[in-house]
Amino acid sequence: MKQNILLVEDEKKIADALQSGLMEEHFDVDVAYNGLEGKKLYLSNDYDLIILDINMPFINGYELCRIIRERDSRIPIIMLTALNLTDNKVQGFDMGADDYIVKPFEFRELLARIKAMLRRADAQTENAEEEKILSIADLEVNLDNKEVKRSNQKITLTAKEFQLLEYLLKNKGKVVSRADIAKDVWDIDFDTQTNVIDVYVNFLRKKLDKDFSPKLIHTQVGMGYILKTEED
Repeated sequence: MKQNILLVEDEKKIADALQSGLMEEHFDVDVAYNGLEGKKLYLSNDYDLIILDINMPFINGYELCRIIRERDSRIPIIMLTALNLTDNKVQGFDMGADDYIVKPFEFRELLARIKAMLRRADAQTENAEEEKILSIADLEVNLDNKEVKRSNQKITLTAKEFQLLEYLLKNKGKVVSRADIAKDVWDIDFDTQTNVIDVYVNFLRKKLDKDFSPKLIHTQVGMGYILKTEED
């Protein structure tokens, strides 16, 4: 059965070329040329994945991503943009995006990202009956309601922070490299020119470790990160 993709891109030439290429890869693709039209299509149809440009008329990609995430926490969202600053990427991830591709890009790169996202979404569905509570020390994470507590205090995380924490918890006691995190949390090859992963680890540290003891997120110099208690 074909998988359905919503593409929201205001540059018609780019949108039409991407739609044609994806349909040749056996996807069904609906196209919207502005954010408002994209919102209407999203609310009227079921999609397996959504691709959003950021700078669009009426509703920009950040806002549309936020609207979608309020209704669906699982659907994969890829953002397309000419903006390549870390702050722009962080804003996209904070709105709930799963991946971020900077223009110009090769179609085969986008296609690889789409297939990786869909594989992960399928795996999450298959593993829906897995353990729902993850914990270490006094940190507890509920995978069903996305609730995070430390010492019984609720902690608010963005969608990408939550995904990173879930990954660290599922690999607690193991050193995970930046390349591991890039592949398994962002579904991308590690870009040595970006510090997005380090930025997000620091976000987690401020929320989970700064005011609590023991410290849980540790750096293994030259290797990556490990989630463990200081005594481990």
